[in-house]
Amino acid sequence: MTMARVAALGRLAQGQWGMVTTRQAADTGVSRMQLSRMAAVGVLERLAQGIYRMTGAPEHEHEEILTAWLAVSDGTVATRTANPVVVAGVAAARLHGIGDLWVDRIDLITRERRSSRNPRVRLQTRVLPAGEVTLVDGAPLLTPMRTIADLVDRWTDLSLVADVLRDAHEKGLADLRELARYLAPLAERDGFAPGDGAAFAEQLAVDAGLVLG
Repeated sequence: MTMARVAALGRLAQGQWGMVTTRQAADTGVSRMQLSRMAAVGVLERLAQGIYRMTGAPEHEHEEILTAWLAVSDGTVATRTANPVVVAGVAAARLHGIGDLWVDRIDLITRERRSSRNPRVRLQTRVLPAGEVTLVDGAPLLTPMRTIADLVDRWTDLSLVADVLRDAHEKGLADLRELARYLAPLAERDGFAPGDGAAFAEQLAVDAGLVLG
């Protein structure tokens, strides 16, 4: 294997937290056997099935989430914006830095049916409007308010959801009108008048200790 191919892997890894996948490596002319040999001599570190990190690249705080996302996604980070695999639920909240929820499942939303060998990954097939997705550190996530509504939809304890909202407010990410729009379909299920997302959002804000004007 030439140094040019090693350099190509390094450039690819720079744009995705020091990580590369076996599929990406194959696109640069590096086989699975060659990846295994590179791991054996310390050039790469194997993180999961089909995922490697370049030796010397710092471990990301949320490496497990990003590794799971890479394993389900196709192509490079730069080419995943048109048809992205989107991080949702608790994993999205963690990447946004809001709340302190334990990541027991890594929720990913895909437009097309996909699969994962990771038992901690939970996949949902759904088409998301562009306005509900944002990029954080190169990964597509649900926006902060859409993430909060997603947590509610997944039956997360509402006191914990209020903590997420409080953190979002402190980071300047909270928009109660936007949140109300996302909560409207869930209002009746959670004890509010049908479609009354505004009352639901206001109650979460009160529980979060936010001062409403």
